[in-house]
Amino acid sequence: MNNFLRRCCTGLIFSGLLIGAQAEEFHLGFVKIDRILKEANSAKIVQAKLEQEFSKREKEIAAQDALLKSTADKFQVEAPTLSEAQRVSRQKQLADQDRELQRKRRSFQEDLTARKNDELQQLLADANKVVKQVAEAEKYDLVLQDAVYVNPKHDITDKVLKIMNAK
Repeated sequence: MNNFLRRCCTGLIFSGLLIGAQAEEFHLGFVKIDRILKEANSAKIVQAKLEQEFSKREKEIAAQDALLKSTADKFQVEAPTLSEAQRVSRQKQLADQDRELQRKRRSFQEDLTARKNDELQQLLADANKVVKQVAEAEKYDLVLQDAVYVNPKHDITDKVLKIMNAK
């Protein structure tokens, strides 16, 4: 519903601009932000930086997960031969290890998500600066993002990518 209202308002604003600009030419541009976030060199650098920054922790969690699985499998095999006290003790140890692993996974995901969001905000800010630069240089009256359909002649994404990649 919110998206529908936003599109309706955008349509009304756009219609008003077109009516107001009938006497003069209206220069419209469109940018595909998702393409910029995938294809810009700075986006690729950010992705590599995040992978490098978080790969060690990810490997540690994977190793702990494998260790926990092998320990649990070993326990399943040995459980019938253990005394009740030993079985309860090992089950408690496995549960504690599993809880700790889950806590580490959550912490890892929260940290990764926070860093991705920080980097994404910076990347979007840079992209918006370049979009504004292109719009001012080529005298665009309006530049849009996220549309259902755009005629390719209005797409300035390649120009923005070219400038971003040149930096």
